[in-house]
Amino acid sequence: MAPTIKLGDTIPSGVFTYVPYSAELDDHSACGVPTKLDITKDWKGKKVVLFAVPGAFTPTCHVNHLPPYIQKYDEFKAKGVDVIAVVAANDAFVMSGWGRFEKLQDKILTLSDPNAEWSAKLGLSIDLSALAFGTRTARYAIILDDLVVKYVDVEPGTGVTVSGADVVLSKL
Repeated sequence: MAPTIKLGDTIPSGVFTYVPYSAELDDHSACGVPTKLDITKDWKGKKVVLFAVPGAFTPTCHVNHLPPYIQKYDEFKAKGVDVIAVVAANDAFVMSGWGRFEKLQDKILTLSDPNAEWSAKLGLSIDLSALAFGTRTARYAIILDDLVVKYVDVEPGTGVTVSGADVVLSKL
């Protein structure tokens, strides 16, 4: 799969839903209130690392993809990254639950892309109906600087290579 979004392109507008971290979420009986993140407004003038996973809590995503971003958070910040975000087709409550489980506290935003609609605009959705998952986000990574794509790549298989934390760090 080759993305339709390319280096030098301005990222298409999009609105993600997420549940911002608050201390009340540490009590797992709270769910939080979903809010909107508008890429065009909220990421204007910022350096953003966005990586996508087919699903929260799924084996490769949960074990191999997200953890290195958590471990290397300070390295991303040292390279001037303002925002690190993970996106998946899961709903905002599932993404929030994953973020709470991983104790992200919005260091890494957990964004919902329902039915991978925004990812599809970039040529970065994948049909996983054969696994009963429906349409999901492909496994990919994008670096944005003031909404302009500085890096984009999609995984050629089921592993984590071109969208992993080490590769993305090397592209900053």
